Amino acid sequence: MTKQMKQFEVLKRASLFLEENGCAPNIANILLQHYLQLSRSDFYMHMHESIHQTIIDRLKADIKDHVRTGIPVQHLMGYEYFYHRPFAVNEHVLIPRPETEEFVMHVYKLAQAHFTEPITIVDVGTGSGAIAVTLALLFPEAKVYATDISKQALDMAKQNAKTHHAPVTFLHGDYLQPLISKNIKTHMLVSNPPYIDWSETHLMSRTVKNFDPELALFAGEEGLAAYRRIIEQAPHVLNEKGFIAFEIGYQQADDVCSLIKNVYPMSHVNVLQDMNGKDRIVTTKIAHLAN
Repeated sequence: MTKQMKQFEVLKRASLFLEENGCAPNIANILLQHYLQLSRSDFYMHMHESIHQTIIDRLKADIKDHVRTGIPVQHLMGYEYFYHRPFAVNEHVLIPRPETEEFVMHVYKLAQAHFTEPITIVDVGTGSGAIAVTLALLFPEAKVYATDISKQALDMAKQNAKTHHAPVTFLHGDYLQPLISKNIKTHMLVSNPPYIDWSETHLMSRTVKNFDPELALFAGEEGLAAYRRIIEQAPHVLNEKGFIAFEIGYQQADDVCSLIKNVYPMSHVNVLQDMNGKDRIVTTKIAHLAN
């Protein structure tokens, strides 16, 4: 009879294999915890428990696949956590990132500070729906819209909204055009649009370059094209004295602020840093609509 391996033995071997192949060893922890369906505390409490061979084989296969191709661990599991909730992800959407959690928290605080009545929010380029779904759950009385030009991304976002019972209205189309067509007005316009310039492709890891959707990553005009288009469309949908909030690339603050000022010259624009001290969020309260 073959002796079954203990959890700590499997974890040690898998972590070492990843490290030897230039990959993050903690991927073994993430995948094994997922396959065992254990909470973080239970996972570490059961280190001396035996593991069934089918789980070991699955772990080996997925780790080898990650080493060979760079496939994200989130694609192997099929989800990523955002605001403590699992969001389904695949090759058609960006994997939600911690910086975007900070972005959502700031939007939440901004809305709480400036609105007492139920508001309307639009998430432009929603992807997995993580931003829209989270805001809809944080503001149960708000009307939340989410747009995306990718039908595959909208399918994933709708799935996540259904999973979390979030009342989001999804609209297919280019940036704010679906709202303009329906004459929908909003108090808050939020977006984490594509902001990487095509010239930076060679600087990206294969995990991002080969598995994240190009539509959600890249934009022309040195990564500013999406911001320009959204800001140009904004006067057609934003209520007077509404808010714009963008997640940005850390070197784009000045340029995005200038784009906003060109359309809303009387507005005060704020730039906030992320957990690493890098410029990451740009917000503005609309003080004067452009003619």
